[in-house]
Amino acid sequence: MANSSQQPSFAFVAASWVALLAGFIAFLAGLFNATMQLNERGYYFTVLVYGLFAAISVQKSVRDRVEGIPVTGIYYGLCWVSVLLAVLLLAIGLFNASLAPSEKGFYGMSFALALFGAIAVQKNTRDIQSAKPAVIDSEISQA
Repeated sequence: MANSSQQPSFAFVAASWVALLAGFIAFLAGLFNATMQLNERGYYFTVLVYGLFAAISVQKSVRDRVEGIPVTGIYYGLCWVSVLLAVLLLAIGLFNASLAPSEKGFYGMSFALALFGAIAVQKNTRDIQSAKPAVIDSEISQA
């Protein structure tokens, strides 16, 4: 496929990684300092990791479809359902938690920041990869 994308700037790549790490580390720091039971901490940690994986999977499947790489409809749908389920699980958990509203907002915003960062990092990875010259193709054509 012809390459028509530009490589992202260093500033955007750095900002994406900062967003991912800031959201992830802030969420974990909140869990570490929280006065909740270990099973509650495990629930929120699992929802965070599941959400990050789902967000990366959505970005990858959307990008694959745009680039003409086959993605089955069921996988594409499951990716979207997973992201929505992770957000819903966090929302339900926070709604039912006996936390102060500011704590609930903190977890929600750090979760959103981490998801945004994960999507942006995945996008940057694909953009950088597609902006590189096709070394393998040129080696094959020279052989």
